[in-house]
Amino acid sequence: MLRRAGARAWWGFKWSAAGLGTSMAALLMTAVGAAVAALSLISVGLFAVRPYLWLLRCLADLERRRLGAIGEPVPSPYMESPKTLREALRTVVADPTVRRDLGWAASHGTFGLLVGAVAFQTFPNAVRELTTALWWRWVPPGEATLFNDLIAVDDQRTALLGLLTGSFWALLALYAVPWLVRLQAMPERRLLGPESETDLTARVAELTATRAAALDAHAVELRRIERALHDGAQNRLVAVAMLTGIARQTVRDDPGNADEVLGRAQDAAETALAELRGVVRTILPPVLEDRGLEGALSALAADCPVPCSVSVDVSARCPASVESTAYFAVAEALTNAAKHSGATETAVTVRRTGSELVVEVRDNGRGGADASEGSGLTGILRRAEALDGKAAVSSPPGGPTTVEVRLPCGS
Repeated sequence: MLRRAGARAWWGFKWSAAGLGTSMAALLMTAVGAAVAALSLISVGLFAVRPYLWLLRCLADLERRRLGAIGEPVPSPYMESPKTLREALRTVVADPTVRRDLGWAASHGTFGLLVGAVAFQTFPNAVRELTTALWWRWVPPGEATLFNDLIAVDDQRTALLGLLTGSFWALLALYAVPWLVRLQAMPERRLLGPESETDLTARVAELTATRAAALDAHAVELRRIERALHDGAQNRLVAVAMLTGIARQTVRDDPGNADEVLGRAQDAAETALAELRGVVRTILPPVLEDRGLEGALSALAADCPVPCSVSVDVSARCPASVESTAYFAVAEALTNAAKHSGATETAVTVRRTGSELVVEVRDNGRGGADASEGSGLTGILRRAEALDGKAAVSSPPGGPTTVEVRLPCGS
């Protein structure tokens, strides 16, 4: 428990120090903003508006990254930076994100600075006051103090009081600093994020794109099934019908050769049946229903020409659509690795992270895969988007290639 508290204290001290730095920069930006506004009244400050807005956005984005690192992600509300002075002036007047950034700078430069200063000083104060009894004699008179200079240390008895005050600071560092970091972030989540209407508009646009991706994926899948049936099973069934007709005629005209023709018809029927089973498996593999995702992926790995390891860390079954998408993403990635990468080994990792199923396929091939070229990787991206998920392909020249798919699967 003490080790965990120490790790949390170090986490809090680290991010409170970062927050203290951004709060001081925000206070400076607030002062500079007031100066720019005052000088703009006499037209001198107008030329500083555009660079000031750029600096303010950079600082706000830096703070958003800090918030994301402490588990308080805030999406950026910006559309596009102003390119001219006229656009900058129009942005100041019409864009609510500018006013929210200015409000954040004032808030973070005051309230955030105060909270950050309190959090940041706990650790050094604890170390200094716990050791005061060891060094107070070696500093000039009046230099050794306790509790932020409220208590002067002028004898050993007072110095020993540092054990009490230092313990107080240590308890604050262990248990209060992580809470102070969260407290500092509370107004920032509201001011740095997009407005509710803007957020809703972005979500509607995202869902519209997701719906279009789902429809496209559905249409592509229907075309694939139609081609598989038309070019494969249908041709086999036509051959069965023709051979059956030939066999009937042979029975009447040459009964001795009828058995050979019937055998050919039977072979064609079995081939057509096998192709139909193959098409059915590509729609929803029965192995997923029978053995679950881990068993289905193990079967894929066993059939892969490239040696493949599988690691699945999923405690409960996911929705059928999620498992099916994960299965086909792995199948397509392994097929690409076997055909194009020149890899000698591949690895499939599946894990549940919160409400997401994360699928990662990695190979040690030559790299250079590009999902924008309409390859099977594009199909992986579309399948993921159809479920409101995300997919990313990392394949630098020389490898390795990593395909990562994230699929929402409920809490």
